[in-house]
Amino acid sequence: MPRRVLAVRWPVALGALAALLAGCAGDYVGRTRGYRQAYESYQYPAAVQGFASEVASGPQIDTLLSMMDEGMVLHASGQLEQSIQVLAQADKLSERLDFTSISEEAKVLLSSERERAYRGEDFEKLMISTLQALNYAQLGKDEDALVEVRRVNERMQRWINEDKKPYQQLAVSRYLTGVLWEDQGHADDAFIDYMEANNLAGDLGTLAEPLVRLAKETGRDDALRRLKKQYPWINPQPLGPQEGQILVVLEVGKAPIKTNGTRAGGPTAELIAVPVFRDRPWPRESLVTLDGDPASSVRPTMVTSLEQVAKIHLDYRVDSLIARQFGALALRAGLAAGAGAATHSDVVGILTFLALSYANQPDLRSWLSLPAEFQLARYRVPVGQHRLTVVAGGGVRELQVDVRPRRVTLVVLRSY
Repeated sequence: MPRRVLAVRWPVALGALAALLAGCAGDYVGRTRGYRQAYESYQYPAAVQGFASEVASGPQIDTLLSMMDEGMVLHASGQLEQSIQVLAQADKLSERLDFTSISEEAKVLLSSERERAYRGEDFEKLMISTLQALNYAQLGKDEDALVEVRRVNERMQRWINEDKKPYQQLAVSRYLTGVLWEDQGHADDAFIDYMEANNLAGDLGTLAEPLVRLAKETGRDDALRRLKKQYPWINPQPLGPQEGQILVVLEVGKAPIKTNGTRAGGPTAELIAVPVFRDRPWPRESLVTLDGDPASSVRPTMVTSLEQVAKIHLDYRVDSLIARQFGALALRAGLAAGAGAATHSDVVGILTFLALSYANQPDLRSWLSLPAEFQLARYRVPVGQHRLTVVAGGGVRELQVDVRPRRVTLVVLRSY
């Protein structure tokens, strides 16, 4: 009897295993690789079309991710209004998905983390609002941009203070908040956010000029003394009536990618499969020059590294991922034992356990169209047109910038 049962069950088990292999081969990261290659080659129409088709007809469990990718590509290509619309939809979907479905959790225990609707890492949810703020700011809609950066800062504050997550505020968001306040003439509010960005970044380099200037302008003598020690080369002078500023925001490099990793799951030191972020290679040198003058060339200051932030946010989730894996392990072992007992075959039990275990793979999806870093460069210049030369991502771009009196002109560029 065992031999006859084994002869029947072998093809069934192998067929199930083959089906699982085929299913995993069609995951979002692999399925959209061509769209990302187009995006990273500046072939934006093809990338937008590809991700839009994923939003329209791809699996629903990947809808949030495909929306975020489409919104990022639209942002990078300068289609700001369209990017705002898509990212707003992604933001609403993210909020809905934050309410966990009990039935979905049960299904994942029996199948795979990859079968769960993608909800986004915490930092990815923050990036939706960060990109929206940059979109609005480029369109001159400072009030809308301020709403978005406040959302980033307030959400992060809640995660840190109430949820006790081991995060820290994003310096790029705080600095951008300061820029928006300054552009609207709110010197006190601008100083507060510039100061917070300075505390987070540690050293703002050439970006510190408005911080020192506003410390003097708002009468913060103690802060001014400390800042002059930190930045002795800055001589704070008020903006003249025919002066303006340029802020260059470089979204550089490629966000890290998730790969398979293992962690010790408990006292028995069993290894549990979990996702880990791995950095991807990209050209790390960048330079900004104003009006062709070599003396004006500056290396942009890195204010936020998503390579670092991504790993911190994912590491925080590892314990809960391991706990779910142990629950799934116990359930798979029980089902395998039942299958073996029902067929009077240890081999069938083993094959059942292996098939179910193969299905339960770590979720390796992530928002791969994001940059690796946000780098900023800043200039005080006379009112009028200026030429910027930007070296980033292994390429050179030149653009004309129109500067208005006492305003901050924002220039956002994506490079890979």
